[in-house]
Amino acid sequence: MAHIKSHKDALLARVRRISGQVAAIERAITNETTCGEILHQVAGVRGAVGGLMDELLSDHIEQHLARPGLSDAARAEAADELIAAIRRYAK
Repeated sequence: MAHIKSHKDALLARVRRISGQVAAIERAITNETTCGEILHQVAGVRGAVGGLMDELLSDHIEQHLARPGLSDAARAEAADELIAAIRRYAK
């Protein structure tokens, strides 16, 4: 997964931001913050995870499905991986 390695720092930065957002939710619940504020934070995490998923899906499609020179078997495997990931994410 060379394409992941080339974007590793950016991906890790996203994951760390998400981790910080989740920690903020935990603190908010511990401190008995209002429901509205916690809902707002949860919505932010959902958006951040969605953005991360979008980026990873896009990279997967570009590198494992749309790249010229890939074998039919490699494309089929990548398509199966993509379908499985989308199904899990959509639940």
